[in-house]
Amino acid sequence: MPKANNRVFVVGVGMTKFEKPGRREGWDYPQMAKESGTKALEDAGIAYSEVEQGFVGYCSGDSTSGQRALYELGMTGIPIVNVNNNCSTGSTALYLAAQSIRGGLADCVIALGFEKMQPGALSGGAEDRESPLGNHIKALAAIDEFAFPVAPWMFGAAGREHMKKYGTTAEHFAKIGHKNHKHSVNNPYAQFQKEYSLDDILSARMISDPLTKLQCSPTSDGSGAAIVVSEDYVSRHGLAEQAVEIVGQAMTTDFASTFDGSAANVIGYDMNVQASQRVYDQSGLGPDDFQVIELHDCFSANELLLYEALGLCGEGEAPGLIDDGDTTYGGRWVVNPSGGLISKGHPLGATGLAQCAELTWQLRGTADKRQVDGVTAALQHNIGLGGAAVVTAYQRATR
Repeated sequence: MPKANNRVFVVGVGMTKFEKPGRREGWDYPQMAKESGTKALEDAGIAYSEVEQGFVGYCSGDSTSGQRALYELGMTGIPIVNVNNNCSTGSTALYLAAQSIRGGLADCVIALGFEKMQPGALSGGAEDRESPLGNHIKALAAIDEFAFPVAPWMFGAAGREHMKKYGTTAEHFAKIGHKNHKHSVNNPYAQFQKEYSLDDILSARMISDPLTKLQCSPTSDGSGAAIVVSEDYVSRHGLAEQAVEIVGQAMTTDFASTFDGSAANVIGYDMNVQASQRVYDQSGLGPDDFQVIELHDCFSANELLLYEALGLCGEGEAPGLIDDGDTTYGGRWVVNPSGGLISKGHPLGATGLAQCAELTWQLRGTADKRQVDGVTAALQHNIGLGGAAVVTAYQRATR
């Protein structure tokens, strides 16, 4: 495999507030993209004319919606690539932008993601063709009784499996929802900014045991963007003080083990293990070197499983991290200071870029009331079933 040569930096980030679908009248995806993209350009202190390529992610929309979105920033004839990788779409756009820089194909690239969603549970897609999740659903249905809505059933099944194997309780999952809602109180970009008691979380409407409504990410509208540049670009434009380096990044897709009879693997456990290990190998960093983590808590069960998949603890040990308060302020890591997908919201194409924005602010020390003390390295995880996992490690350029 060719070795990566060029260093990659994020020098500008921007996002919209995540909103309940349809809440902002007249707020279509071009307006969302203009808002997040303009903020990212202003944060970087550059004009859109500097951008040489664009990667635009979204899951619902027409084939050239990426062009229509970026045309709000300018029409300069650059290559624009439309990206769709289920819930990991935003991070996939970031991954492709970083590849362009790393490979020496460009000096300045924009990664942007947006989503304009319909209220309620996610639809199953086109009815005249096989679902890309068909094999995953069949594999899971062989070990757990099929139920609607499909996504919470899949992650709920993985949670139930963990409970059976390791004695995890419903309260452990609820504590994750409690933590993330509490974190979101300090995030002006979050769809929800209300703190709930643990009893509120536990007594909310059951969606797929043990997952209550307040442990499930909502449908959301919103957008995020990042300006990704080369080391030479950082030097020429004097951006070192605000630059955040991508020191490790990996994408994995499903392995044969996805269908080995484990609910955890159906929802991507092995993908997550492999992607994170590759990032640790690339960066020379391990789990204990990070102070802040934004990970894909589409459901609280996934966050719990990710503690183990990312190596924060051994298999079966995640409940201990939760009980000891190791994943919130004052603990070993602060996981999802933004409120995560559960409370910040989950506009599919924007999620990965919103995670990038939060971690960039954390590394710069500009996250206001959410700021984690002494941040020197940050870790990002984003997954889409069917499937792709993207893990990214960041450090300040001036470390």
